Order: sequence, then structure tokens, then C-alpha cells
Amino acid sequence: MSHVCFFTGKKTQTGWIRAEKGARRDGGVGNKIKGRTKRKVKPNLKKLRILVDGVVRKEWVSTSAIKKGLVVKPFKVKAAAKV
Repeated sequence: MSHVCFFTGKKTQTGWIRAEKGARRDGGVGNKIKGRTKRKVKPNLKKLRILVDGVVRKEWVSTSAIKKGLVVKPFKVKAAAKV
């Protein structure tokens, strides 16, 4: 499974990095694009144990979803002491 937020659907986005030359201060007539390279922008995801419909599941969750309060974490139950 790819890394996609369970609540918001955030996933890796792609775009371009532009390499420019010829700024006006260097005697040019403005910036000219001399090349471009693909880049990736990855969301800030954490793998958490969350409660979904009463079942505990491990899912990828974005930190923005955690801050918004969309995530319900399961209660931690202490193990019973052995006698």
C-alpha cells in the first residue's frame, strides 16, 4: 500500500525545479529557463494505531489530521499483574 493519509488523502505530489540564468543585474534581459528537473514533495505522514469502527488498525496519518483532531487513538490497557 502506498503512503496516503487515511483521513485527508494526502500523498506525494510532483512538480518541477527550474534552473534559471541571465538575471537583469548580470546584464541580461531577465531570467531564462535553462533546464528543469522533476521533484517530489512528500507529506508529513506517521504510521499510527488508530481506532476505526471499534477496531484497532495501523494506518498512515498526516500530522495535520492529528492536529485537527480527526484521529482517535485506542486506550492503553495495562497488563494484569501475574500472581
